[in-house]
Amino acid sequence: MMKLKTKKGAAISIIKDGRNNVYLISGENINVLIDTGRSSPDFPALRKTIEGLMIKPGKITHLIITHSHYDHCMNAKAIKDLENCEIILSRHEAVFANAGFTPLPGGTRFISNLITRLGKALGPKRFSYQPFSADILADDHLILTDGDLQLEIIETPGHTRGSISIIIDSEIALIGDAMFGVFKNSVMPPFAEDPKELVKSWGKLLKTGCDKFLPGHGNEVSRELLQREYEKYILKYHLQ
Repeated sequence: MMKLKTKKGAAISIIKDGRNNVYLISGENINVLIDTGRSSPDFPALRKTIEGLMIKPGKITHLIITHSHYDHCMNAKAIKDLENCEIILSRHEAVFANAGFTPLPGGTRFISNLITRLGKALGPKRFSYQPFSADILADDHLILTDGDLQLEIIETPGHTRGSISIIIDSEIALIGDAMFGVFKNSVMPPFAEDPKELVKSWGKLLKTGCDKFLPGHGNEVSRELLQREYEKYILKYHLQ
């Protein structure tokens, strides 16, 4: 397990849950979980890992869901039931969370387009999750503070309309599937509802001043790589 700290002392624990990344941000009075992993049967393992960080049941204060695809929110209801925490979700994702199913977006590559077609055929049978309701519906620039710690939630649409990212002390960004850290020299996720809008969100993330971007899948994305990819796709999609 990796841990990072901001200059102001905010601690970020990176929890690997299979192919998914779950993040825990710890301050003096708050413990914020970012996404929940994919498989409900794996929830006891996730809970054990969190407890190993000295976070006992009932001490998670907030659960932020970057977007409502099943692999990011499948354990949301279980965590809510255990922790009685406040769930934060984009207002654009709420209807899907309440239904327990979020449609897959289109593919950005030939192979991922084929997967999307298969996924649409399988639908809720394969990609559903226990429905849950958000306590706080996020718009742009929702801010949580805890002493010197500041978390800013911003809208970063493109992968889904309601995708959000979390900016920690203007240093580290937790970005869900706004980028992938899986492919060498590329940050474009294999799926996106609106790739052009996604590239615009990369520009928005660059403006935060963060130098570390932590995705929902794969490894940290550097500012340098994001800048190169942003400039490439700005030209590709004629966004300037």
